[in-house]
Amino acid sequence: MREDGKIDYVEFPAADLVPLKRFYGEAFGWTFTDYGPAYAAMDEGLDGGFNADAADQVKAPLVILYAHDLEAMEAKVRAAGGAITRPIFDFPGGRRFHFRDPAGNELAVWSEG
Repeated sequence: MREDGKIDYVEFPAADLVPLKRFYGEAFGWTFTDYGPAYAAMDEGLDGGFNADAADQVKAPLVILYAHDLEAMEAKVRAAGGAITRPIFDFPGGRRFHFRDPAGNELAVWSEG
């Protein structure tokens, strides 16, 4: 259920939807609803947070996905054409890695410790 003041949607820039839809479909099993030739929507769940650690800073919002098996998900991201920008590392509460999608957006995937 949607609530006032809660993060509800994240929109990524894209020059070409075809490679992005293929990447997210292969890596994470996402499905899309096309709204014309220049927009594809997804409905894949969302939580959020703020990161003040200077070592982790990116110049755009960092969307973080979840995985039960972090190593397997990292392999799927690589196989789908994602570029790992920060290999798996520990942080308080779990482990994660960062990657860039075919449009250059940086995201992360995390798992409990």
